[in-house]
Amino acid sequence: MSMVDSSGFILLLLLTMSFLVRGIAGSGGGVGGGRGQSPHSHPPKQRSSALFNVKSFGARADGRTDDTKAFRAAWREACRSEGTVYLLIPRGTYLIGPIEFSGPCKNVSSLIVRMKGYLKATTDLSKYGHSAGWVEFGWVNGLVLTGGGTFDGQGVKAWPFNTCFTNSSCKLLPTNLKFVAMNTTVVRGIKSRNSKFFHVALVDCKNFKGSEISISAPANSPNTDGIHIERSSAVYFSRSLIGTGDDCISVGQGNSEVTITSITCGPGHGISVGSLGRYPNEGDVSGLVVRDCTMTGTMNGIRIKTWPNSPGRSTATNMTFENIVMNNVTNPIIIDQTYCPFASCASLAPSRVKLSDIYFKNIRGTSSSAVAVTLECSKGIPCQNICLEDVHLDLSSGERDATSSCKNVRAKYIGTQIPPPCT
Repeated sequence: MSMVDSSGFILLLLLTMSFLVRGIAGSGGGVGGGRGQSPHSHPPKQRSSALFNVKSFGARADGRTDDTKAFRAAWREACRSEGTVYLLIPRGTYLIGPIEFSGPCKNVSSLIVRMKGYLKATTDLSKYGHSAGWVEFGWVNGLVLTGGGTFDGQGVKAWPFNTCFTNSSCKLLPTNLKFVAMNTTVVRGIKSRNSKFFHVALVDCKNFKGSEISISAPANSPNTDGIHIERSSAVYFSRSLIGTGDDCISVGQGNSEVTITSITCGPGHGISVGSLGRYPNEGDVSGLVVRDCTMTGTMNGIRIKTWPNSPGRSTATNMTFENIVMNNVTNPIIIDQTYCPFASCASLAPSRVKLSDIYFKNIRGTSSSAVAVTLECSKGIPCQNICLEDVHLDLSSGERDATSSCKNVRAKYIGTQIPPPCT
């Protein structure tokens, strides 16, 4: 074969191979297209997938080098990709400063963050500026965060700078993990340790599912709420362990259809609704369900708290707390509409938050304080339709019977009532 013939033959062979590869890729394995497809039609477009490893962008994972830039670069490329995208954070210790993983990621159908590493927050508070978060995800659809990794806020060095117990206009320390304006989010199997402020916070989120989350901080760590939910809807948290220095879960203003199940809480301040009524134009709370939870050694069990002298009117209604076990809890059931965490409040005018249609069902266990049930409602807007069904709370000491305390409420009682109802 001459050189000219050989070149022509090679060119023909390459063209043939190229045609075959395109046909196979476009048809799901069949040469020449899918079933019923004409030879001249275009093959269906397949969804692509891509993987981005933070180490490929320069992350050192030595626990000393600042890996923030590498994380930002990896996220930027992942968010610019399309189809199903994986962002991998392998095992190792990563030191990172405040970082925002922001969308929208327009062509990404699902963004899966597999975090197996141990993330340490910088302890230099000046690096956070006006940011209220350390790691923040925002404006992303279809995020999945999983992998068993840890977010360590290194809060021990920051907690002495928390002045919020004495100063109502204090500067907030950074939250470990914040989600803002997210839609259809799954968070599973991650850990949060020693947050400087809240561990996990949701703001303006829809369709959020969290499970198998482990949260821990010392009992004396200030304002380290485990999970805080605000202005969000269709939120579901389940099967998680939370031990911290403040509320295990706090349900703030503007929430609807929130379900909390199988949470083990302690130490901490229990599961709280509120505080509500501190600011003007707060949203209502409705459709909350808390069930199958256990509180051990907490300051409160189930608590609803609203500020006195509310600047605006709002409501908290249609809430059910069911099948809750209290082990040596100081205030197992408490409604407090004169909530004031400071030494004194500017005004003691009645709260204007209306509480109604609240059900406590099958609440059992022990109280470490003499008053196991406290229903202290607003004298301006008394609580309506508060129902207690099958409540059995003994004193932890066993020395005498627990008691109830009620103000501005006529509760309904069904079944077992220990302590006895208010008279």
